[in-house]
Amino acid sequence: MTAEHDDVRDLLAAWAFGALPPDERRRIPPHLAECESCAAEAEELRETVRLLDGAASDLPERNGGVTHGTASVLSAARSARRPAAPHVAAHAAPYAAAVSGLSALLAEAEGRWGTPVVHDWDVHATVAHLLAADEHLAVLLGLDSRVPASRTDGADWEAAWDLRTADVIAHEYGRGPQETVAAWSAQAEALLGTPEARDPALAARAVTLMGARLPVSDHFVVRAFETWIHTDDIGRALGVPVPPPPEEHLWQQVRLAVRILGAALGPTAPPVLLAVTGGDEWVLGSEDEPVRAELALDPVDFCLLVGGRHSPREVPRGESGDTDAVRNVLELAASLAWL
Repeated sequence: MTAEHDDVRDLLAAWAFGALPPDERRRIPPHLAECESCAAEAEELRETVRLLDGAASDLPERNGGVTHGTASVLSAARSARRPAAPHVAAHAAPYAAAVSGLSALLAEAEGRWGTPVVHDWDVHATVAHLLAADEHLAVLLGLDSRVPASRTDGADWEAAWDLRTADVIAHEYGRGPQETVAAWSAQAEALLGTPEARDPALAARAVTLMGARLPVSDHFVVRAFETWIHTDDIGRALGVPVPPPPEEHLWQQVRLAVRILGAALGPTAPPVLLAVTGGDEWVLGSEDEPVRAELALDPVDFCLLVGGRHSPREVPRGESGDTDAVRNVLELAASLAWL
């Protein structure tokens, strides 16, 4: 553990109560996005704050720091933590970490919910979109929807996806941002509490979501991917740096994206050797002819390309060989984005 880790960990209780001055508060989200143990502790503290809401309402007014009254409740919070959240399997760990990272970042959005983020969404609408996006997996796993149903009869999955997002955003604009965050957070917690999040055998069954038939375990990784991408979107909008996922989680997302990209290219595309820096190499396309080109990408840049945040023309890369074959891979990778 580093000194920075220890310093941030010491601030978590005050952060959960909103008792940190701005310069210290900004240190928390980037660290939680990288440190699973602190993210779990932060979530426990936030839940404790909710449980102690009555006591917290009697706190003395803050003056940019922790008052004596706050400190006494923080002490109670430390001793009153609930048991740790149920353990999740490796396939759900990236989603759990991404949820913790976004939860931490949203503390910076207070008073700034109308900040433009991406598409025509502000921060509030972006969280509402994630509520809608996560709902598809939640309902499939037997959880109740938290927003009135949409009429999507006869629509293909893309049209139904767009309509559901629009309906949920419209619904959430009818209530406060904190209520939207609470609904999203509760749904995410419920997803992570499903048997499929904890048992790889149960998560091995294949289901179709967003036009892709994948094991439930892979759909959890997709949820992690989208949550991270939109956390980064919100962070950029608010001026708060958001680090990439922990390396293990990042590579789970890279490998899944490569598999989906390979399936989309099909067995007749001009073969390209894709190398993602620090990891594996894959031949995408035809296996019946020599490799025509080589393409090298950083793992974060590759994910941002697949997530629609890098254009095929501008994504940083190394390449050699058939430029048309490389362009085909890059353009198809970018076309996979539904975010």
